[in-house]
Amino acid sequence: MSNKKVIILTIFIILGMIIFPTIYKIYADNNASKIKVVEEEFKYQASRCYNKGDCKEEIIYLKELYKNKYIKDKLTNPINKKYYSEESYINISTKEIKLIS
Repeated sequence: MSNKKVIILTIFIILGMIIFPTIYKIYADNNASKIKVVEEEFKYQASRCYNKGDCKEEIIYLKELYKNKYIKDKLTNPINKKYYSEESYINISTKEIKLIS
């Protein structure tokens, strides 16, 4: 191979080493942000329900929020578009969220 081909090939390899990890990181961060939005909405509505007294226990299930009309539309996983189970819950005191697809 000539020097020109080696230099062009080297440039493409370097660009590939920069571009592909960058694209993957952006994609992974975007997915994490989408899930965080759903978790924050769940946490917010659960806190509202608990503070108003409609939800009495510290562990609040998603079905309670549906029943009390704090969440009108079913929550879905933004990555795979599946509905979260009504057995998904949040512990208000520890802020632990368990979303089950």
